[in-house]
Amino acid sequence: MREIGNEIVIATSNAGKVKEFAPLFQEKGIAVKSLRDFDDLPEIIEDGETFAANALIKARTIALHLRLPVIADDSGLTVDRLGGEPGVYSARYAGAHATDEQNNRKLLDRLKQLPAVGQSEAGGPEILSPARFVCAICLVNADGEPVAEVEDYCEGAILPQGRGEYGFGYDPLFYLPAYGKTMAELSIEQKNKVSHRGHAIRRLWEALQ
Repeated sequence: MREIGNEIVIATSNAGKVKEFAPLFQEKGIAVKSLRDFDDLPEIIEDGETFAANALIKARTIALHLRLPVIADDSGLTVDRLGGEPGVYSARYAGAHATDEQNNRKLLDRLKQLPAVGQSEAGGPEILSPARFVCAICLVNADGEPVAEVEDYCEGAILPQGRGEYGFGYDPLFYLPAYGKTMAELSIEQKNKVSHRGHAIRRLWEALQ
């Protein structure tokens, strides 16, 4: 693919994200690197007000430093009964250096102060709120110029306690009624088919083609 060449940098140090992104590029014959493969990288200040703005900030910052094509995503959870929280603050909902466990605990504490909304379907688990995962992806060339920008989402609901051992972030709390499972109970292959990030990457390929 001319705009990318045969190597691309994923602007993340998150091993979970790399595992999700890498197969989708490798099957196109494109070698994947992450921020863990480089030293002395510039600080990325994610001060955008939208997922799309933050994705562009990340991609452009790294591309201009490495002079390589870079893809970056900004993903997060929006919860209906919390007015869209945590949104762009998903990774730092409980503080600047919060762990996944701390973010999940804060989310549940906030939701459990509200009346429950009932079961997701007949015989299904209790849910605390409808929610969706959102993913904005930006691909820039080695000069930091946008090649493609896309956004997509995955609808679901928040459970009162986590389930599953896969995934990361809010995955254990994010329930998919159509599967009867949380995102953390899906394999990487299943998750790539239904997740917000998987949807967004497929839209990216469509935009490039």
